[in-house]
Formats: sequence, structure tokens, C-alpha cells
Amino acid sequence: MFARLRSDIQCILDRDPAARSTWEVVTCYPGLHAIWLHRPAHWCWHHGLKWLGRFISHFARWLTGIEIHPGAKIGERVFFDHAMGVVVGETAEIGDGCTIYQGVTLGGTSLYKGAKRHPTLGKDVVVSAGAKVLGGFEVGDGAKIGSNAVVIKPVPAGATAVGIPARIIPSKAGQSADVTEPQQARKFTAYGITQEDDPLSQAMRGLIDNASSQEHQIALLWQAIEKLSAANQQAKDCVPCDAAIKEQFEAGKLNELVGK
Repeated sequence: MFARLRSDIQCILDRDPAARSTWEVVTCYPGLHAIWLHRPAHWCWHHGLKWLGRFISHFARWLTGIEIHPGAKIGERVFFDHAMGVVVGETAEIGDGCTIYQGVTLGGTSLYKGAKRHPTLGKDVVVSAGAKVLGGFEVGDGAKIGSNAVVIKPVPAGATAVGIPARIIPSKAGQSADVTEPQQARKFTAYGITQEDDPLSQAMRGLIDNASSQEHQIALLWQAIEKLSAANQQAKDCVPCDAAIKEQFEAGKLNELVGK
């Protein structure tokens, strides 16, 4: 038991640069308090003391601002960072090493009692601030959910989900975006996503680069035509030819606008 408590504290010291000491974590981190109160509530829930489990959960919500149903399953080294307004449903499962930020909802979309209504998070999943993960599906190991995303379908391992409704960005090389060489070393991404994880920006940058490349090729063609028709004064004075020889497409400025 004490080893698990030390693990709970250490995972916060590892992932939060603002955490300065063990004493500060133990006394001032509501996410840790919510985890510690959830464990007796979960035990009561599964041993026939459902009212007591709900009461402990209700007290934890009042104390920490984090609402975790006593029926939810939470693994080891889970970190609720800031976490005010987090809601975790009855049949939700949170894997080892997950990080969940403020305003997150792990909710259900079904009214059938006893059914798997809430999501299952794999290991090392990052759910960013304000995200809503709704439904009884799985979010794979190492996946990331972007801020304010609304996820209503499964997320593959290592992928990133952003937007409303969430769009899925596959992981690079089929691996978790949080894993580097060696595989045991994790590169933690605070709040889940970076500029490279926005699919709309990626698409816009692709279109901009393609248009710039096409204009460059057209300019080269007109330059070749001008050389071939240099003896022809009429072709040499052709305004469209002169305009096309100089590239006007400002790809660099456009890429800056979309966040490159």
C-alpha cells in the first residue's frame, strides 16, 4: 500500500514542474486527494456498500472539485492535473500512467443500466483540458486527446484526436507520439498536442506547398519558352509571359498564418 502511495506522489513530481516537494504534493494537490478518496469509495461500491461509496465520492467532489463515480476503475500513476470540473462516469476505466487535465468528461451516451456506457483509456493516455470522451469505446495506449475535443469513436494506440467531432491523426511510424528511443524513455507532451497535431493546418500547409511548387514549375516553363522565342519580338513583349516568369505566390507568409 505504501509503495502505491509513493508511486502516486512520484508521478506528480515527474510530470508537474511546479511540484517542488513531496509535502507540497501531499497537502496541496486535489488530484492526488481525489485518487486517494476514490479507492475506499471503489472498495465500498464493490462490497455492497453502495451508499457509502457514493457518499465518499460526493465528499471528494466537494473537497476537490473532481467527480469520480465509485464504480470507475483507475489504474496506477494516474495524474489529475489541476482537474477542477473533471467528471468520470460509472463504467469508465483509466489505465496506468494517464494524465487528465481540467474540465475533462469521460461520459456515456446510453441510458441502459449495467451496460458499458463510458470510455476505457489505455496506458499513458493524455486527455487535455476541456475534452469530452463520450461512449463505451477504447482509447489506445499512448493516445492523446486535444483540448476541447469531442471524441465519439475509438482512438487507435499512439494516435491524436482533435476537433469537434474529433478527427483522428495516426501516430508516426505506428508508435505512440510520446515514445522515443529507447522505448522505455517517454517524452511527455503537456496538454496532449502540439502545432503538428492540427489536421486542418496540415492540410492547408500541404495545399500551400503544392500551389507554390506548381507556380515555380510554371515560371520555369515560361522562362524556357522565352529563351526559345527570344528572336520573336512579339512573344518577348507578351505581358502574360513576363508576369508568369516572376513567382508571386508567398508561400512563406501563408504558412506562417496557418501556424508553420
